[in-house]
Amino acid sequence: MGLRQRIGHGLARFLSCDRPGLSDGPTSDISALTRAIRPGDVLLVEGTSRFSTAIKYLTQSTWSHAALCTRGGSRPRLVEADVSEGVRSISLDLYGGYHTRLCRPVSLSDHDLQAVIQYMERRVGNQYDLRHIIDLARYLFPAPPVPTRWRRRLLTLGSGEPTRAICSSLIAQAFQSVHYPILPVMEHWPTPCSGVPNHSQMTARPRHHTLFTPRDFDISPFFQIVKPALENGFSPYEIPWVEAIRSEGNAD
Repeated sequence: MGLRQRIGHGLARFLSCDRPGLSDGPTSDISALTRAIRPGDVLLVEGTSRFSTAIKYLTQSTWSHAALCTRGGSRPRLVEADVSEGVRSISLDLYGGYHTRLCRPVSLSDHDLQAVIQYMERRVGNQYDLRHIIDLARYLFPAPPVPTRWRRRLLTLGSGEPTRAICSSLIAQAFQSVHYPILPVMEHWPTPCSGVPNHSQMTARPRHHTLFTPRDFDISPFFQIVKPALENGFSPYEIPWVEAIRSEGNAD
């Protein structure tokens, strides 16, 4: 193992250590999340590690990590690109204690859905792009002020090697492999039209996969936000409210 790799692995272990006090905890319990999630759903996670802090700073977003559901049912499975272990298949239970969000692609055919899942599964075992970790680390010691227009570009750093990945880029590649839109670049292209001068047609151009962040699946107009509590039959009349709200420090 070369010096750069040793530095990258050591930095990955340091940056990926969880700091639970930085999160308010999950808004959906794991049982509700298990019942709601489906294959093809993108699970966004609010991480608490130092690495997550850098991602959230640069994206100005709650979400620092993304994983794709490859199997539903009573024991859902996800594929993700993990900082320390690379691309791996994991149980949904791993994120039971985290604040999460489900983003669901709409109107994707069964054939294309399976193609997206297989794209992810075939890459299990690939390495995480350690150069990406080294690049991001400099925004933590301390995090400098970076103009908003530059932040997305800062996340495109890394080696770009096909056997290495980061979480949101890998998922973006999977969906773009079947031409499913996430946040395409919309452009006007001149098209000839009799009697209409300067006629143009709106076309979509895929954004490069290295430009995607976990936040993009949240704000994409083509992914539905799924609320597990609502999916499982919510009634406001079944919430066990306490009689009065007690002020902090005055609980009896």
